[in-house]
Order: sequence, then C-alpha cells, then structure tokens
Amino acid sequence: MSEQPSSALADIPGLLRIEDPGREALTAHCVELTHAVYPHDQVYGRYCTIHEHIDCPPEQVYDYLRQGHHLEEWTCSLRDFAPSGTPGLWVGRDRLEDDTEIYCRVSANPEAMTVDYHCSWDQGEKLWMIYLMRVVPASLVLDRPGSVVTWTNCRHPYYDDNPHPGLAPRPDRPWVGDYWDLFYAGHTVEMNNLKAILEHRHRNGLPIGVPPARAVTR
Repeated sequence: MSEQPSSALADIPGLLRIEDPGREALTAHCVELTHAVYPHDQVYGRYCTIHEHIDCPPEQVYDYLRQGHHLEEWTCSLRDFAPSGTPGLWVGRDRLEDDTEIYCRVSANPEAMTVDYHCSWDQGEKLWMIYLMRVVPASLVLDRPGSVVTWTNCRHPYYDDNPHPGLAPRPDRPWVGDYWDLFYAGHTVEMNNLKAILEHRHRNGLPIGVPPARAVTR
C-alpha cells in the first residue's frame, strides 16, 4: 500500500504524524499526555467504557446478551420486563428509583457480535440511553479461551437535563443523569455479575440462558 503524500494532509490542522513533528517530538508529546493520576471527569466525563474477560465461549456470551430479558439477571436494578405493545420494545422497572419505568430495545449483530441496548426512563418514543457492548473471542486478542466483553456508554445531553420532567412519577424523583459519576462503579458491578453468571453456568455444564418466563424478577 502506497503512503499517502504528506502534502495532501498539510492543510489539516491538529494532525500529529511521525513525519511531522518527528519521532522524538511525537514520543515526547505522548509521554506528556500520560499521567499517574487522572481527574474523574477527565476519564469518565463524556464516555464510560469498561471491559472484562469471561471464561465462556463468545458465541454463548453473545447469545445470552442479545436476549434482553437476561438484563433482569445481571444488572443491578432492571426488573420485570414485559412487551410494551410496540414490536421489539420492552418496558420494565428500574429499581434504582421507585415507580420508574425503563423502556428497552435490543439491536444485535451476530456477525460482529455487538449488542446495543437502546433505553430510556419514563417514555419509549426516543431511546437515548444507549449501551454499546461487543463480544470478542479472547483467542484473538489474549491468546486464551473465552471472551472479552467491552461496554461503552456515551454521555448524551439528556443525562444532564431530563427532556420530559412531566413524565416522572413524582416531582422529586432523582434523574438518571444524577448517577453519572457512579456509572463506572455501577457498570463494573454489573459486568462482574455477568462474568459470575456465565462462568458458573459454563463451568458446570448448565444452560447459559433462561427462557423469559424464568427470568429473575425479584
């Protein structure tokens, strides 16, 4: 593959490539960007990404995640999902706050093994809380059995400003965005739950998933 001429990039501001400013300057800049301690907002202010190795075959991990009712097993607070009446859209309760409905639609791609949960509190018209998950064969990236699961959440503007305050079950109900600073910790707990469930069932030869009627609801 021929290298793209530097002249074609000369007018683009902000590029840092080894040709300019040079190897030493580029390395020095990367060292400058590397710190021993980072402020919480700098790391988790706009995006929250976690990842984990799970000792379970990737196809089974993907199949478990793509079935949305399993959210009732491994998440901390999502329970009691049922069809909303709109095809593909489910409604349940988020026990993080009393009397709070959460709507969810699952978008899954078997070839890429991605599973995206499109969710929202209080209403199902605009699903803006989007949780992006990907399952990667650990044999490819870690040279070991099992799966690597990544999970990214982006800080949509609605986290800072409830677009439908009139739909809240009560005026003093806290908003989901009030918990953003705890997302990394909360998602880590949930990822550990996912790992524990899948590894236990795989290790003991048990069915990885459960039918919707048997999903955990309390």
